[in-house]
Amino acid sequence: MKKNIALLAGGYSGEFEVSMNSANTVQKHLDAQLYEVYKIVITKKDWTYTGASGENIPVDKNDFSLTINGEKIKFDAAFIIIHGTPGEDGLLQGYLDMLDIPYTNCGLMSSALTFNKSYCNKVVAALDIIHVAKSAHLFKGKAYDTASILQALELPLFVKPAGGGSSIGMTKVKTAEELPGAIERAFREDVQVLVEEFMSGREFSCGAFTEQGAVKVLPITEIISKKEFFDYEAKYTPGMSEEVTPANVPPAMAAKAQGIIAKLYDALNCKGMVRIDFIWDESKDKLYFLEVNTTPGQSEASIIPQQVRAAGMNLGQFYGNLIEECLRKS
Repeated sequence: MKKNIALLAGGYSGEFEVSMNSANTVQKHLDAQLYEVYKIVITKKDWTYTGASGENIPVDKNDFSLTINGEKIKFDAAFIIIHGTPGEDGLLQGYLDMLDIPYTNCGLMSSALTFNKSYCNKVVAALDIIHVAKSAHLFKGKAYDTASILQALELPLFVKPAGGGSSIGMTKVKTAEELPGAIERAFREDVQVLVEEFMSGREFSCGAFTEQGAVKVLPITEIISKKEFFDYEAKYTPGMSEEVTPANVPPAMAAKAQGIIAKLYDALNCKGMVRIDFIWDESKDKLYFLEVNTTPGQSEASIIPQQVRAAGMNLGQFYGNLIEECLRKS
């Protein structure tokens, strides 16, 4: 018997269209003989499923169900593919937990922690698994002093919203004069801002997931941006970046990095597919933590699909495993 899967897409952030593209990829590859997939688009206005005849059918939020042609549809599991709030920050996870509906992603606490780059940096630094850049954590409505920030941190700096993804609102600051404007730009995207020292080196990303209770780490991808850093334009404009999977690195470095990724995944109590970004300072042979993505992009050309294929799997098997694993754990 087919399992009913709610594929949750959309969301409230600037990554709405990215989420919709990701959802299309997941829906395309999930085995239609095993799963009945209902793509539900979540906006601040409504949560709806578009029926076969094009009508918008609202979700009953009391029990997270749909009523189609008089039949009530309830879900065996939810596949959350919303980048940003409310799918990546733990809000939907808390709602689904209350209804006892399993989902493919990290739980509420892990999602909320990893979504906030500033708090996540503090926890990762305390784990002493990987190097973490020095930073400052700012809050909207609370006074901050750019002179003090510049005294504590060395230029250049990256200024970014503490929450959110796709490098929206992110600025590389090279001079003291650029810092106030960069902070204000980041505050337009979030109420918390991370100001972080620049980390020199090559940028990488590595996915991990759970299979039969064991953490599996995917091949590493090197990200080579044609811009100064991997911003929104570089991520989503064809030709603006090159992604090499598997990365051309010494086997010892790859093994070291994958071991750290597995430890971080476990220590942060991650579930489902997660992508962790990091910098390798080749001259010092040091790895520096960048961020954890608990809802990584899933377009056909995205990093996780690249890594899945490089590992010898197909996307249908990979996505199906995520569903079966969350059902197993439930």
